[in-house]
Amino acid sequence: MSEAQEKMTRPIPPPAVSIETKPFWDAAAEGRFLIGRCNACGKAYWYPRAICPHCFSGDTVLEESPGEGVVYTYSVLRRSPTGPYAIGYVTLNEGPSVLTNFVDVTPDGLAIGLKVKVRFQPTEGGPPVPVFAPA
Repeated sequence: MSEAQEKMTRPIPPPAVSIETKPFWDAAAEGRFLIGRCNACGKAYWYPRAICPHCFSGDTVLEESPGEGVVYTYSVLRRSPTGPYAIGYVTLNEGPSVLTNFVDVTPDGLAIGLKVKVRFQPTEGGPPVPVFAPA
């Protein structure tokens, strides 16, 4: 199998966990994907945080998401010590866009509009991180 036909993956460093993001990473360790939702304006958002990025309300909650969406845009990085990998944005069905790594797909298998689903990739010494693979 040539390099262009191999499914992409790469090691991801552990994320920085803060008091504000700990509930998200604890859920990730359980295999649950959370997004933020504002009780004041009703909008969903990503990256989970205490203050709504739309209306600046502090009345926010984390809610579980199925982690399904479509590829909005991506870039394949072919020169890497670990082989090619891709990063890009996924637009979740709830509306927010997530910057992510794509896994379990060949570089030529990615396409704008491709349906994807969240998976969690282990990190060395930290919680697993959300990545997306074809649905």
